[in-house]
Amino acid sequence: MLTYDFRLPPGPRTVEYALIAEDLGFRAVWCPEVPAFGHDIWVTLARIAEKTKRLKFGPSVLIPSYRHPMAQASAIATLEQIAPGRLMVGFGTGFTGRAGMGKKPLSLACMRTHITQVRALLRGDVADIDGGLAQILASDGWLPDRPIDVPIYMAGQGPKARALAKEITDGLISLGGPAEGFETCLVSTNGTVLDDGEDVTAPRASTALKPLIALAYHHRYTTDPESVKALPNGEAWLASVERVDENVRHLSVHRGHNLDISNGHDALVDVSAAKQMTFTGTREELRERLAQFEARGATGIIFGTSGYDVERELRAYAEVAALR
Repeated sequence: MLTYDFRLPPGPRTVEYALIAEDLGFRAVWCPEVPAFGHDIWVTLARIAEKTKRLKFGPSVLIPSYRHPMAQASAIATLEQIAPGRLMVGFGTGFTGRAGMGKKPLSLACMRTHITQVRALLRGDVADIDGGLAQILASDGWLPDRPIDVPIYMAGQGPKARALAKEITDGLISLGGPAEGFETCLVSTNGTVLDDGEDVTAPRASTALKPLIALAYHHRYTTDPESVKALPNGEAWLASVERVDENVRHLSVHRGHNLDISNGHDALVDVSAAKQMTFTGTREELRERLAQFEARGATGIIFGTSGYDVERELRAYAEVAALR
């Protein structure tokens, strides 16, 4: 049976939404680490931990370049002490969180090093970090006793990333669709739930979808700018971006990423293929897609949406998943 979670970017209303998610019956909420876009992830997760009672929670995903392994392990240990058994942790190479600073995603070698160091520290082991030996040295009662056993997952799309996830973590976070062969495979989705008779181009749906469809434009622009032209209205979108000074163009592209269309370019995206490009459909259509995901190896779903009317989407996806 699938588990059902919801992704909430860290911001001023995240705890409020987490409380709604708990009341609706979601298993967990996940927060992405995107410090340039909103609140700090560990502060947000600590607030969720203290305000909720049953809800699991975690970062999806942490980008290793933001934090020293000891700081990462300490944060994990702290949250495990605040809310024992409710924390889960996801790591990733970074798309928005890296591209928004003009950087490429981290290498799989960096991922291996960071995750293995963090896991060693959580076990209570001595870890070699940058040529120095480190260990959690907390006195009795200051942090949970080691080993600290928190589920750790890794996001990955290609075969090498997924092989690494299988080797060094407890499961996979997969974007858009499942992968076979994992004891835990959480499918991370983005979309909106359509009311019966509502088209993706209707005002409400289009408003919710444009920031999500724009992810395809952002990704193509980051990897191969010319390829954006192959997307619907891609030439106009690319022309808009190219009017920005090249040195700060990446800052312009990623502003409002996944939340809104405040960057001045994403209003140009075409949402007509939203059902194919995102997890969007009527309640019945999405239930059929969930059944297909489960048949192909998914063990859980992380629903996600844009920054428009998050409460509406929480309630609508809860209906899709029949949580109540």
